[in-house]
Amino acid sequence: MLNFLKPVSSTTNRTSLGRLVNQSTKLLMGSIGLLILLLAFLTLFHQNANATRGYQLRNLERERSQLLLDQEIVQMQVAQKQALTLLEKDIYIQSMVQVKRPKYTEVEKTVAVSNKL
Repeated sequence: MLNFLKPVSSTTNRTSLGRLVNQSTKLLMGSIGLLILLLAFLTLFHQNANATRGYQLRNLERERSQLLLDQEIVQMQVAQKQALTLLEKDIYIQSMVQVKRPKYTEVEKTVAVSNKL
């Protein structure tokens, strides 16, 4: 009839308490395991992203140095062209005439004269 008024034995309480402890321990260990796996995957994805950024950065640095070298070459070519253009447009250079028969002076072979006594 009234089953809840019946006294419960202590062995039944111990086994149910033991089962509860075992279940909670398994649940805790499973939760910790899942958390460790989650952190491992997050670390893996983070490291992969960093490695990819490193490769991209290295490629961009190579491209930048190549572009700087190309820019320097172009600047040198521009400076050379501007220098020739300025020389060609110079009034003094345009007023020069070409020498038809140049005469060269003859110089002695020795530069210093020794005075021996």
